[in-house]
Amino acid sequence: MTGPTGRLDSARPYALALFRAVVGLLFACHGAASLFGVLGGAAGGDGGTVPAGSWPGWYAAVIQLAGGTLVLLGLGTRIAALVASGSMAYAYFDVHQQAALWPIQNGGELSALFCWTFLVLVFTGPGAFGMDGLLARRAAKEPRPAPGRTPSAA
Repeated sequence: MTGPTGRLDSARPYALALFRAVVGLLFACHGAASLFGVLGGAAGGDGGTVPAGSWPGWYAAVIQLAGGTLVLLGLGTRIAALVASGSMAYAYFDVHQQAALWPIQNGGELSALFCWTFLVLVFTGPGAFGMDGLLARRAAKEPRPAPGRTPSAA
């Protein structure tokens, strides 16, 4: 396909990779802030951390840090994004929606946006430059032993 639409379509995997990386980084920053007190610390910006093992804050922070890092790297993107999306749905419905119905009223805009953003990544995948693609290409290049033969140790 030629013209502006064709050029935009050909850039889609790269735009998706940039989108994935930015979203993963932002999500990981939330986890790092809550777990280690960096970047302003846990919610509220007081420089504190969430107590280890506390429900649901500590577990949410671990999901944010690990899931965000995996999404940033494009490693297990679909699974990491599914877990991250679910955690944000839980945060919205269990924490925010108790205060009011609409995200603008209950402070849950970020939870709702992260939830839907990660859900999109579940269906689109990592785009270009993901570790998943690199590992798949590397595995495809490795020679495989013939059936019934074991590789010799060299």
